[in-house]
Amino acid sequence: MSDNNKQIVFRSTEGKNYTDIKPFEEPIPEVSKHEILVKIKAVSLNYRDLIVSNGKYPFGIKDHVVPCSDGAGEVVKIGSAVRNIKVGDRVVFTFDPTALYGVQKDWNNGLGSPVDGVLQQYKTSLEDGVIKLPSDTHLSWGEAAAMVCTGVTAWNALYGGARFTAGQSVLLLGTGGVSITTLILARAAGATTIITSSSDEKLKYVKEKFGADHTINYRDHPDWEKEVLKLTSGQGVDYIIENGGSGTLLKSIASVKRGGNIALIGFLSEPKEYFDVVVPLMDKMATARGIAVGNKQLFEELVQFVHAKKLHMPVEKEFSFTEENVHEAFSLLEGQSHIGKIVINVD
Repeated sequence: MSDNNKQIVFRSTEGKNYTDIKPFEEPIPEVSKHEILVKIKAVSLNYRDLIVSNGKYPFGIKDHVVPCSDGAGEVVKIGSAVRNIKVGDRVVFTFDPTALYGVQKDWNNGLGSPVDGVLQQYKTSLEDGVIKLPSDTHLSWGEAAAMVCTGVTAWNALYGGARFTAGQSVLLLGTGGVSITTLILARAAGATTIITSSSDEKLKYVKEKFGADHTINYRDHPDWEKEVLKLTSGQGVDYIIENGGSGTLLKSIASVKRGGNIALIGFLSEPKEYFDVVVPLMDKMATARGIAVGNKQLFEELVQFVHAKKLHMPVEKEFSFTEENVHEAFSLLEGQSHIGKIVINVD
């Protein structure tokens, strides 16, 4: 811990864009009897962090918030009433420390927007607000941090509703963090996977590095749902990771198997027109389920699976903990040219 009891904390000062995120020197917080103090080692970025930095996050933003929800680190102090965590434990923060099980009640407790996040050197938490990693974890700090939002979202999509079973098929839209993480988890559980992109280079990389079974370039095949049906003998897929939103939803419904599942996760594409999805969904007898990260119970299941299978999270690029590098990391996130996750190493 710092000799002068100070730490560097990044805060969003203007809320106009990521260049408004500035470093400040602040006291290292003290712990109450129910809290722990974590020395943060790595922070993983999400598209949500970019929206927060632009002041456009629709669920509320605290003034001068510390951005980012996904952090991993080492416990350096515990309060007198803490029972299940000790100094030296490796932990990851949960996205919403109040969501222990069931559906999240609201968005007002998510780190990095309504509540200060993890883009700082030290952060306190109630012990229920973190997940303890196995002492023999194979994950790097960056990989551990990368599980918080994308990992739990991917696990929730596969196991939070109608549970995925081995031998089923999964369609992943795009090559972002959620898609690639779901690809890793689904393949480890015995899925047949199909992934889309507008880049042949990205598709080749994903097939070689992460083992996607089938790839579709949606620029070459604008009616990509027809390609999905060809690959599945006309049946469609069991699960779809729907990142596009209104602009791709009808195609996803056309791609899903009767009785299949569509996880509504993102809204990266703009709709060309408004449409009614009720009849197409009824025709497919499919479930379209909104996903908003997930609870601590799902996170614990994910950690257990990742360690049992010795899986690695898809960290693509890592940056150091300086103002220039933080801005560069957000710039890469904004450009969306990356595959997988972007990490800032705090320590």
